[in-house]
Amino acid sequence: MTKTALIYASAALAEIAGCFGFWLWLREGRSAWILPASLVSLALFAWLLTFAESSAAGRAYAAYGGVYIVASIFWLWQVEGVRPDRWDAIGACLCLLGAGLILFGPRSVAVP
Repeated sequence: MTKTALIYASAALAEIAGCFGFWLWLREGRSAWILPASLVSLALFAWLLTFAESSAAGRAYAAYGGVYIVASIFWLWQVEGVRPDRWDAIGACLCLLGAGLILFGPRSVAVP
């Protein structure tokens, strides 16, 4: 696994876990004591993305979006116990393909 892939996978886990804590609090009526851990997880997500190998933050974030979607489908299945259907799988693959194009596509030299 490349450094960028590992960073993106770790960031996705941190972001989804942090957001899921808020989901549990607001939608499932869980205790607000889950929020400090959720905030730390979200801060970890933001910190991890700063290590992504990209010349521009926006491109790093855009490419990460595809990884986030795939990780969210995995979370749906493994944590929430909802089996993804074929549309989830097809959509996630398309997003990952798009993320790859954004991150690894040939670039011309940008003129400021």
